[in-house]
Amino acid sequence: MRIAVVGAGFAGLSAAKVLRQSGFDVTVFEKAPDVGGVWSRTRRYPGLRTQNDKGTYHLSDLPMPAHYPQWPTGEQVQQYLESYVDLFGLDAVLRLSTEVLSAELVDDETGWLIASRPTGLREPVTQERYDHLVVANGIFSEPLVPSFAGRADFTAAGGRVLASGELHDLAAARGKNVLVVGYGKSSCDVAVPLSDVAAQTHLVARELLWKMPKKLGGALNYKYLMLTRMGEALFRYLNLKGFERFLHGPGNGLRRTMLDSVGSVATRQLKLRELGLVPDGTFEDIARSTVSLATDGFFERVADGRIVVHRDRVISELLVDGGRPAARLVDGTVLAADLVICGTGFRQHVPFLDEALHARLQDDSGNFLLYRQILPVDVPRLTFAGYNSSFFSPLSAEMAAVWTAAYLRGGITLPPADRMRAEVRTRLAWMTARTSGKHARGTNIIPFSMHNIDEVLDELGLNLGPLARARQWLLPVDPRSYRGVTPRMIRRTAATANRSPVSQSVR
Repeated sequence: MRIAVVGAGFAGLSAAKVLRQSGFDVTVFEKAPDVGGVWSRTRRYPGLRTQNDKGTYHLSDLPMPAHYPQWPTGEQVQQYLESYVDLFGLDAVLRLSTEVLSAELVDDETGWLIASRPTGLREPVTQERYDHLVVANGIFSEPLVPSFAGRADFTAAGGRVLASGELHDLAAARGKNVLVVGYGKSSCDVAVPLSDVAAQTHLVARELLWKMPKKLGGALNYKYLMLTRMGEALFRYLNLKGFERFLHGPGNGLRRTMLDSVGSVATRQLKLRELGLVPDGTFEDIARSTVSLATDGFFERVADGRIVVHRDRVISELLVDGGRPAARLVDGTVLAADLVICGTGFRQHVPFLDEALHARLQDDSGNFLLYRQILPVDVPRLTFAGYNSSFFSPLSAEMAAVWTAAYLRGGITLPPADRMRAEVRTRLAWMTARTSGKHARGTNIIPFSMHNIDEVLDELGLNLGPLARARQWLLPVDPRSYRGVTPRMIRRTAATANRSPVSQSVR
């Protein structure tokens, strides 16, 4: 079976590795000149670091290098992925600087016709047939930049609007008036180095999000709070099991006290009240898939005036003020703005699939309808990788790749299609209710990372034992605990893999 994988970030590379070890002929297409996805040098912005510590943010069979700092830089993560390619010989299947123009499902039995070409060129276009397609383009691959009124005149006056991932060199901001839009990770990350070189740095935030200090109270590493099963269990999951029933039943008062205490400590430590930056709502809102670590130096720069935050504001228009580019906020404030940097999210989209196919993949609101965050019930010969973004995104993507390999080797007995559709829609309705629709079109499963991994591996009969999972209640999840899952899957599916390939039509 020939498999095309589109994307060479954590998801695409781990899928390629698992599928090759499972006996498949794999080709990986990547439009960037290097591997890495969001960590590629073509997309890294100044100040980019991981949100996880290096001990929890890696693939199961290759830990981050010991000499890396606790929170690796974007460049170090990309180098780590290069070493993953070297370790597993993935160079032979990589097609870097190659853009997939279209993927056409010829029919349910024939498979896919993939058209590709060298990135940036019009010709030559190559067309090839594949039996199966793995979409690993990433849910953070297409920046969503607002359509600002007045942008044409603003640009004519010398102003520039960039997504945060399009800023690679601080020289572009030196001595400039910079306006950063957004309050998520990328906006706060990039604002800090910008404030070191810009004439002035303003940040416009539609909504303030809760930020978690890397070390709560200056001592307790946040990984012991948020990167454990206990931390995950503090938030109510769709289906409660075991100790979770106590926490959200008789122990609910204790659970709320724990969360409120963390919020109070974070508020005091980051001096949010003094800075006027306490978010609306409660700290429990951190579960709405918007949690991020406090960027080193961000709140200190707000305190000393190097970064000015305009909370609960948006840009109403870009304009020219006194012959210079500027921006007007919704409250009438006009700010000089030579450079506008947008950390305003991403569009979850598969650009190489046509609209008819998208209609089969998504509901009326554009949410992806994926069983286990992997399988589109109504499109054969197609699976997704990395559409389960979580606190442990590399591990989540890798375990999804194991599920796909087992599926293609005939090693999964799936529920009836109607039951899978019902489960997907029930989960989407729950996600929408708890996040006010902010779940990246159904692909962001934060904070329920381990629940997702459990469901994927339980279906395969490959989950870790009770003792190993019990340790994860109090200690941060170590991806190395899962390094034996792929070989176990290969052994378990050896008999079914020797049969003819599954038709993959579950309708």
